[in-house]
Amino acid sequence: MTFQRRSTLKKLFASVAGAIGFGTMAKSEPTPPQKEVGKVVLNQEVPLYSSHTKFNNMVFVAGKIARIEGDITAHTKYVLDEIEKELIKAGSSMDKVLKATVLLNSLDDYKAMNEAYQGRFGDKPPCRTTMAVGGIPGGSLIEIDCIAYI
Repeated sequence: MTFQRRSTLKKLFASVAGAIGFGTMAKSEPTPPQKEVGKVVLNQEVPLYSSHTKFNNMVFVAGKIARIEGDITAHTKYVLDEIEKELIKAGSSMDKVLKATVLLNSLDDYKAMNEAYQGRFGDKPPCRTTMAVGGIPGGSLIEIDCIAYI
């Protein structure tokens, strides 16, 4: 008698659960998020890096440098403009940047870089790491990368 009652209750629960969708919920597999990339830079026909990578609602922007004439102020403005363009391409913006990393060729440029950097990320600037590395590719005085959300 007890076994028959349990069996009947199990069948009843299974039919009710199936009718309201619990059965299909348990069986469906969520689609894993996919990585998306921006412009891919090639090195002898082999992908080297992407200008940005998107994953879920995050955007990772590759380091931007300035291959232009000028001082640290001009280089900083140029690099921040390039970062802004890349963020827009990825569907984000400067005010959505969460973390920035600044690499300076020389620590002597720290004050002038800060003056050009200030205010570019809105009234809630991202956290930031700044390092003087003593050499940046392309003769740039600065390189900046960042992480933002969409």
